[in-house]
Amino acid sequence: MAETQQGDERAVGRVVRRIGAFSKAHGGAEGQVAYLGQRGARIVLVGGDGDWGDVVAPSYEIAEQAVAKAGITVHESFDGEFAGKVRTGPYEWSRMAGIQVGGPRRKD
Repeated sequence: MAETQQGDERAVGRVVRRIGAFSKAHGGAEGQVAYLGQRGARIVLVGGDGDWGDVVAPSYEIAEQAVAKAGITVHESFDGEFAGKVRTGPYEWSRMAGIQVGGPRRKD
C-alpha cells in the first residue's frame, strides 16, 4: 500500500510540474478535469494568453490533487465564459472545416 501511495505522489508531482510549466509559459492557467474512464483523466488547460493544451493524469483523483496543488482555477465544465477564453488559430479552423466537409483538401 505504501508503494501505491508513493507512486501516486510521484504522479501528482509530475502532473503539477506540467501544469506549472504551461502556466508559466502562458501567463497563468485555468483548467477543467474530464474523466476518461480506465485511461485516467484529462486536464484541459487554457492559458492567460488564450493558448490551450492538456495533460492526462493516470486517475481522476490524481488529476484533482494536481490541479489543487498547482493552484489553478478549475471549472466544472468547458463551456460559456471559460471556452470563450480559448484562442484558436488557422490550424484549428482548418481542422474544424476539414471535419465538416470530409477532410482537409490537398494542395497539389
